[in-house]
Amino acid sequence: MNDTPKRRLLDRAVNTPTFVGMGSRIEGELNCPGDLAVAGIVLGNSEVGGLFTLADTGLWQGQLHCENAVIAGKITGDIAVRKNLEIRGTAHIAGRIAAQHVAIAEGAVVEGELKVLSGEPVQSFEEKREPAEGRELVDNNIGKKAKR
Repeated sequence: MNDTPKRRLLDRAVNTPTFVGMGSRIEGELNCPGDLAVAGIVLGNSEVGGLFTLADTGLWQGQLHCENAVIAGKITGDIAVRKNLEIRGTAHIAGRIAAQHVAIAEGAVVEGELKVLSGEPVQSFEEKREPAEGRELVDNNIGKKAKR
């Protein structure tokens, strides 16, 4: 038995990601050969060659294809992840999801079809990190913000 603790995908990221910050809004197709971190709003489709991270303040509307993903914000659209998908407790996903391996935190909301391509069961976990206080979260209306 291996005693090495499993690390979250986000803890294993090694590249400096392209970053869409809070308050930013991008519309259109986005192709990113490396990692992409989104804390703002993206309306469009994307191909991400590395790790895709959607912060709890992030909103994504559109199709997403990526290598690995950590989702803590809101996504409306289909997601295809070639390897590992981690869905955090603050996430809300409406759409079809396909990934090799999936881990879902308690509290996450997934509305739609979830397909685990490896055939392994979905892993569940409990969040141990506390969300930041006082940050603005994007609610269901695009661009409308609510305080945490």
